[in-house]
Amino acid sequence: MGAINPKEDYSNIQNLTFDAVIVGGGGSGMRAAYQLAQAGLKVAVLTKVFPTRSHTVAAQGGIGASLGNMQEDNWHYHFYDTVKGSDWLGDQDAIEFMTREAPKVVYELEHLGMPFDRNQDGTIYQRPFGGHSANYGEKAVPRACAAADRTGHALLHTLYQSNVKMGAQFYVEWIALDLIRNEAGDVLGVTAIDQETGNIAVFQAKATLFATGGAGRVYRASTNAYINTGDGLGMAARAGIPLQDMEFWQFHPTGVAGAGVLLTEGCRGEGAILRNKDGEPFMERYAPTLKDLAPRDFVSRSMDQEIKEGRGCGPKADYILLDMTHLGAETIMKRLPSVYEIGKKFANVDCTKEPIPVVPTIHYQMGGIPTNIHGQVVVPHGVEEGEFSAHYDKDTKEYSYKGTRDYVKPVKGFYAIGECSCVSVHGANRLGTNSLLDLVVFGKAAGEHIIDYVTKHHGDDYQPLPTDVLVNTLERIRKLDDSTTGENAQEVADAIRDIVQDHAGVFRTQALLDKGVKEILAIEPRVRNIHLKDKSKVFNTARVEALEVENLYEVAKATLISAAARKECRGAHTVVDYELAPDHPTYSYGRRDDEWMKHTLWYSSDNRLEYKPVRFSPLTVEAIEPKPRTF
Repeated sequence: MGAINPKEDYSNIQNLTFDAVIVGGGGSGMRAAYQLAQAGLKVAVLTKVFPTRSHTVAAQGGIGASLGNMQEDNWHYHFYDTVKGSDWLGDQDAIEFMTREAPKVVYELEHLGMPFDRNQDGTIYQRPFGGHSANYGEKAVPRACAAADRTGHALLHTLYQSNVKMGAQFYVEWIALDLIRNEAGDVLGVTAIDQETGNIAVFQAKATLFATGGAGRVYRASTNAYINTGDGLGMAARAGIPLQDMEFWQFHPTGVAGAGVLLTEGCRGEGAILRNKDGEPFMERYAPTLKDLAPRDFVSRSMDQEIKEGRGCGPKADYILLDMTHLGAETIMKRLPSVYEIGKKFANVDCTKEPIPVVPTIHYQMGGIPTNIHGQVVVPHGVEEGEFSAHYDKDTKEYSYKGTRDYVKPVKGFYAIGECSCVSVHGANRLGTNSLLDLVVFGKAAGEHIIDYVTKHHGDDYQPLPTDVLVNTLERIRKLDDSTTGENAQEVADAIRDIVQDHAGVFRTQALLDKGVKEILAIEPRVRNIHLKDKSKVFNTARVEALEVENLYEVAKATLISAAARKECRGAHTVVDYELAPDHPTYSYGRRDDEWMKHTLWYSSDNRLEYKPVRFSPLTVEAIEPKPRTF
């Protein structure tokens, strides 16, 4: 088949105008869309798949909120746990905002009809979850507001129904391609392609919100859906927006061995136990207080250590056993029905009778597009007092910080929320249940800010589009259409995944990270030389894969370059070269606060790194000072 004639086939490009365009129809995107549609704004939601098929559906365990329905709890404890869980890389103003708003947003979901499980007194059922404690780490506390083990599924259906009721417009199976920015750097919308027809459209908007989810498919073994290819991150990076803290990737402790499918942390919240080949509940050795409910980075490292030291299970001693047989079939079928189904389908195991083989599997990105608590995308704006740094006094055992707090400015008209963003509430390690909480808290907050921004600053006016609005998009499309030879997109994507998987795992070394950087940069010519054999326009999944490769590549570069630069151990970033340094003045399991208590910013144009300070000033309470993490 000959090359497609661009003039002939792309002459019917539409220019659609909205008050706000949201890219992504998962939990965060639909929570923001509901807020906007309820206020009467004209809102479009672009989504790669039908909204209720978004990856939020895979979130099983619950939404973290200090309701105190099972035992005493308050948001101060939740705040403390989240700061500590982040290994002090989380911004404490954002963390306070999220944990303080948590009960309110959960009750709002309840009023929208979300079918939470119930206690005998009618209150929302809550289960314990990793890293969540009462009285500042004293004991585990039930904080996860759960709908069996299908909380994400329930959330998506609740929000979709609410959006339909409010009249939000959904563009289903559309792929956003490029961000539209003018000379001043303001964001004016996106270009996108309709998978059903192959037609391209310009979505012009007064406010553009990215809610594109994570990029877990940059790893070979992942709990993420196939749609999670970092599309929002790739678009932002190509448009000159930095990506923040991309070295931090969470390995979930309980992915089904050999399949990568997630088994919720709710299993351990209900009482499941991790055991090695000797049947030992080994987490008691690593985390004496919280045990199997320690934060995910702790548990994943502990599991990996057991395997490395020869205590793994199976013929190759390469997995751990998740044992819930003692819970009984009635509890499992009531509280964990999806886990039972997953065990049968993907491990051929009846979890009411025998343990399920599990291994740490990539699950969540803590980094992303930098934002503030209103969802506004923010970029560096200069440091008046010089490069930010933290200093530790060995005599007084106190920290002091140099650098300015107000380091950033918003990008006009551009917002990001959910896993594609970095507020940063998760820092170097996210606590379970804080992901769904992040979606609804900042989905609502961004919606409220967009309403104010659009109504007060725009009225009926749209900024004029730049004359070259379609140049980048059409160049990408035409390059694929005109290709006659080159690389297979799937093979290049697999090569990217192999490099990231092999060089940025649970345990990392400096030599391995440096090698990974060289390999990922060397693969760029292959990324730029994709050959599209099938030139058809209707539901051409090969074209989608080719476009996704560019986004995966941006994420892979950001991950490896940022990881190689951070010479310490913090949260999910464990570089064994720096683990054993007890003589270091701020040594805490390899954490080096005097040098690395700061956020990483990676720029695609030249692969450079910049840094910005961690925000240590909460909104209304005293800061939680850094200390060693023990559980």
